[in-house]
Amino acid sequence: MARRSKKSEPETLRKQLLALIANFEHKLLENSLREQVLTLVPANHLLRDLGSSLLNEENCNSARDRILAYLLKYPKTIIHGDELMVVAGISEYARRIRELRVQFGWSVLSGTTVKEMIEQEEITIEELQITSTKCLKTDVYALMATDQDREAALRWNEANVLRRSKISTKDKILSYLRKNVGRPVTGEELRYLANDSKEWARRTRELRTEDGWPIATKNSGRPELEVGAYLLEEDRQAEVHDRKIPDPVRASVLERDNHSCRNCHWSHSKKTANDPRTFLELHHIEHHAHGGENTLTNLITLCNVCHDEVHRKKIPIEELIKLLQ
Repeated sequence: MARRSKKSEPETLRKQLLALIANFEHKLLENSLREQVLTLVPANHLLRDLGSSLLNEENCNSARDRILAYLLKYPKTIIHGDELMVVAGISEYARRIRELRVQFGWSVLSGTTVKEMIEQEEITIEELQITSTKCLKTDVYALMATDQDREAALRWNEANVLRRSKISTKDKILSYLRKNVGRPVTGEELRYLANDSKEWARRTRELRTEDGWPIATKNSGRPELEVGAYLLEEDRQAEVHDRKIPDPVRASVLERDNHSCRNCHWSHSKKTANDPRTFLELHHIEHHAHGGENTLTNLITLCNVCHDEVHRKKIPIEELIKLLQ
């Protein structure tokens, strides 16, 4: 059975470690390799004990608790696995991270997942306080939200079943999002669905920009979402003519309109349980089918109820332009 780290006073452990290292000088002069190795065993134990004793918070008795406490101190920050190995006091820290993610609902993304999201412009390097993606490898991690998602364990079970199905990666992702309409899921969950294939982020983006599913992220129009989260706002596709609005244009329109309906002024912050208004859509002032372009001046933000009413009543262009004034 692997030895568990023992917490103690860091200064005491430091002195004990220094004494062992100092005495090791004599062992180097001897010819017995085994004696040298055996002498370093307690030094290795002391070093692990020292690392695991650096966190003084209560309820940090297990390796998993210490990893979580460390990540919570540095949210949305790239943390190297070696750091977690030190504070955990064990070498199998990766297993504990998976437990935090899958069993306890903490949004811990791997560097690989983060990199793939950056490539699809769902996250910016500025949000993670880094200057390039070179550091984003499998053995680095970032805690994206400081609140625990207690429904995550159930979702991961669903993801595990769906992952083994024989449908395409895009269909797996869509099916999973439709099972969780109105609830944010993490990029790590979607990557797992795709059997860890790097195409998952591109396929998720295509569902929004080409297939018209209202999948929102922090950088595509829902600034209140956590970095790294995806949210299917409604279980319905946009009309064909509304499907291919580029993300930068979509974000600019929503920002201009203060992320609210220009007609009734509803926004996500005003959402209530029985309100039929559930999400925001972009409407072409001059219909796309009639030559209207996907531009800032030809798009207006409407809630789903007002959007349906505009189409049903065939509100004239002049009335829509007045809403922008």
